[in-house]
Amino acid sequence: MEKLLRDKRAIVLFVLPGLLFFVVIILVPLVQTGYYSLLSWDGITAPSFIGLNNYAKLFTDSATKFGAAIGHSLILAGMSVFLQLPIALVLALVLASGVRGEKFYRTVYFIPVIVSTVIIGQLWMKIYHPSYGMLNTLLRSTGLENLAQPWLAQKETALAATFIPMIWQYIGYHMLLLYTAAKSVSSDIYEAARVDGATDRQVAAYITLPQIVPMLKTCVIFAVIGSLKSFDLIYILTKGGPSQATEVPATLMYSNIFTKYAYGYGSAMAVFIIVECLLLTVLIQRLFPSDPN
Repeated sequence: MEKLLRDKRAIVLFVLPGLLFFVVIILVPLVQTGYYSLLSWDGITAPSFIGLNNYAKLFTDSATKFGAAIGHSLILAGMSVFLQLPIALVLALVLASGVRGEKFYRTVYFIPVIVSTVIIGQLWMKIYHPSYGMLNTLLRSTGLENLAQPWLAQKETALAATFIPMIWQYIGYHMLLLYTAAKSVSSDIYEAARVDGATDRQVAAYITLPQIVPMLKTCVIFAVIGSLKSFDLIYILTKGGPSQATEVPATLMYSNIFTKYAYGYGSAMAVFIIVECLLLTVLIQRLFPSDPN
């Protein structure tokens, strides 16, 4: 094995398939997208080079409302970090403590993650339906009929109504990551804390949490990036409506490329999403301590 690891030809042979896959599937499309973003092109006629005009248009075209779409994605990112992750963390710590039925609850919480987003979208559309939806039916049956409303059809409630199922869908995903990190902490540390008289809350706050900071940082990065590039569930529920109330950069990018055939403008949006994700990832990396111990 050591001889094989020193053989540069063998290393190249094993690395080359993965490198080719990365170049063809990821790097080439990224470069193409960056090139298209500098063009005025409808996908059919000859393109014309316009430089950075598409990027300037992102923040100057009032009809597009790209700035509002960015704000919506940042709201979702904030909800993911400050609502989704705390719930996932509490569930992970409770399950990792060895509660009865641990495996059962772990599986149940993870089910929404593996269910198709289309199915989840259709499910929540039924829940929000103004006539026979479960939410309005429950409100009417409890004497709160004045609160029943078309949740996805009005600007005041559409954004929150769209983000709630997105938050719900991936709580189990982050819970499982944090649960795995908590279970990997050495049992000797817990036993020593118990001998010293530490309570469950003290063990969680002063032992478990510091030990799982690297995984918590990973979850924050995943939550933020997933929010910034969110598309599928929003498109299924509202398609960015009503009146662009739930529009995010990815839905705007889709509509510009595949509906308006503005390939250059839509590609500029795609590049912006990529750069935004990279910058926020670097920021999160700097905000978290490098050595939690």
